[in-house]
Amino acid sequence: MSFFSKIFSRDNPNAKMQSLYSAIVSEGRQLAWYEEAQVPDSIDGRFDMIAAIFSLVLIRLEKDDDQGQNLAWLTEIFIKDMDGQLRQIGIGDMIVGKHVGRMMGALGGRVGAYRDALEQGADLREAIVRNIFRGEQPDRAALDLLASRLTTYHAALQKCDTDSIIAGQLPASGPVA
Repeated sequence: MSFFSKIFSRDNPNAKMQSLYSAIVSEGRQLAWYEEAQVPDSIDGRFDMIAAIFSLVLIRLEKDDDQGQNLAWLTEIFIKDMDGQLRQIGIGDMIVGKHVGRMMGALGGRVGAYRDALEQGADLREAIVRNIFRGEQPDRAALDLLASRLTTYHAALQKCDTDSIIAGQLPASGPVA
């Protein structure tokens, strides 16, 4: 491919991350999160669950120093999707950017909270109440179930090789037991 072909190519360089993003969204939409772990089945609840899975994947991929560009592309896909979702529910052009900016801030906070909890020993249940249940104390059994399931999912991601993750081959979370 010539130099000019590369510069003016219509190929989307982040397309290789689309399979991973689709797998993250699919996992975040698994019914067991909502039915068994009592994550609110609402627009906010679905965002919170997808953001939780997205955060766990980012935490895993950050461990590979050469994944910086892929992480940027994955985040770009997330932003584009959130922008589209907001427009679809009727948020106007004038304020979509502000909403997306808040969502990105929320995502960054979640990544830090889940990293602290899962890798630094902070309280995961506290992070879950704040970031998934938005400060409302859920049923204790549901909270314990969700914490256990996120911990197990995080551990399963650590065992996956990077190429499989990038290809969208995420571990199955399975039903909550």
